[in-house]
Amino acid sequence: MPDGFRSAFAEVNGTTLHYVVGGQGEPLVLLPGWPVTWREFRHVMPLLARRYRVIAVDLRGMNLSAKPPTGYDKKTMARDVFELVRHLGYSRANLAGHDIGSMVAFSYAINHPEAITRLAIMEVGHPDASLYDLKLLPYDGAPNLWWFPLNQIRGLPEQLLAGRMKLVVDHVFDTHLVDRSKVGDSDRLAYAGAYDSPDAIRAGNGWFQTFEQDVADFTTYGKLTVPMLGLASPANFPGAQRTWPRLGADVRLTMIEGSGHFLPVEQPEAVAEALTDFFG
Repeated sequence: MPDGFRSAFAEVNGTTLHYVVGGQGEPLVLLPGWPVTWREFRHVMPLLARRYRVIAVDLRGMNLSAKPPTGYDKKTMARDVFELVRHLGYSRANLAGHDIGSMVAFSYAINHPEAITRLAIMEVGHPDASLYDLKLLPYDGAPNLWWFPLNQIRGLPEQLLAGRMKLVVDHVFDTHLVDRSKVGDSDRLAYAGAYDSPDAIRAGNGWFQTFEQDVADFTTYGKLTVPMLGLASPANFPGAQRTWPRLGADVRLTMIEGSGHFLPVEQPEAVAEALTDFFG
């Protein structure tokens, strides 16, 4: 736990969310991805806490948050966060998400524009029809996203991976970090422990199994009405340049040098600086 932060729980939208909160100022909500937890922001949080009330959330199904049988579409998960913001006494907040957290943050901005000031996403956007174009056999150096199809399967991943998630965590970090030493063994064990039980695997897979509904929801959305910042690694920046500017009228892009997929882990200072410059 970073200095000055505390852990708390809230009953919202029919479920329980765990979050870590600290700092003073306007609220800034951080939403993590797979296979990590709020902990992926732990080096960014103290830097942001100089200016903001930082609220790092374990999403529905993640870590210490509840793992209900349903509700893993991004619109429902965005509602969780919206009600958490209200529960904490705020009418509006800034949001920043990474990976699955980016999908939820984008859905929040679209579905609750009155409750968000600015949006930042990292590495991925909301699920859209381009997911159906992912290759089973990657080529030309494309990453092997093998967990996308595996996590679509119901029941089998829990049987295969329960008690073995350290292998998955190690593989994902080792193939998606520029500097593998940025995530030490204590962090890897913490992430593995958060996903190691059958219930945790089932819940995390729920984020992927709702992609079809998420894609359908995306077709009904218009453009963002709030300013958006997109942060991407050098590998993903060209794709972000092609697609993200179409998401809204005020979209800004920044490449985070020296990083792979896990931007807040590898380059916390650069991420904190980009977010602070954007949120003001």
